Amino acid sequence: MGYTVRMVRIVFRPLALLVAVGVLGVAMGQAVSDPIVIKAIAEVEQSRQSRQPSQSAGRETSELVAADRVVSGDAVIYTLEVRNTAANSLPRPTVTYPIPEHMTYTPDSAVGPGADVTYSVDAGRSFDTPENLKIQEPGGQVRAATAADYTHIRWQLKKALKGNSVAFVRFRAQVK
Repeated sequence: MGYTVRMVRIVFRPLALLVAVGVLGVAMGQAVSDPIVIKAIAEVEQSRQSRQPSQSAGRETSELVAADRVVSGDAVIYTLEVRNTAANSLPRPTVTYPIPEHMTYTPDSAVGPGADVTYSVDAGRSFDTPENLKIQEPGGQVRAATAADYTHIRWQLKKALKGNSVAFVRFRAQVK
């Protein structure tokens, strides 16, 4: 069974709701401490044979295309556009993003220029580096967490994000 655009969009609605709540707070005169807006873009790599005369015949190229329809086993690349909507710089902003429930994080794929990356295995309540994450099994035994256990990713930018500017972070995940 494949996932349609509608199904993929369902994943992003909670994030849109968080942004909407922040905007509503400003409209009601409440202070909002985080002027960060995140736009998530889900794409898949599409390979094709080159037919341009300037390139070798049969040379394979790939491009990123919208993940309109994905099936089990497909690798999806998530690019997060992190926008500072404030006029002022934000010192070392933190970006936290949930791994969609129908996806499994691809190990070592989270990147962001000038960012420290940590992960959560407890629905975003705590974060740490992969070697420090543990899972307690139903019988009480503790084991090292694997990428399949991750629920959230957090990027801590090492530098300030200037006012009205954008940073990009990315990760890969596979459709369950």
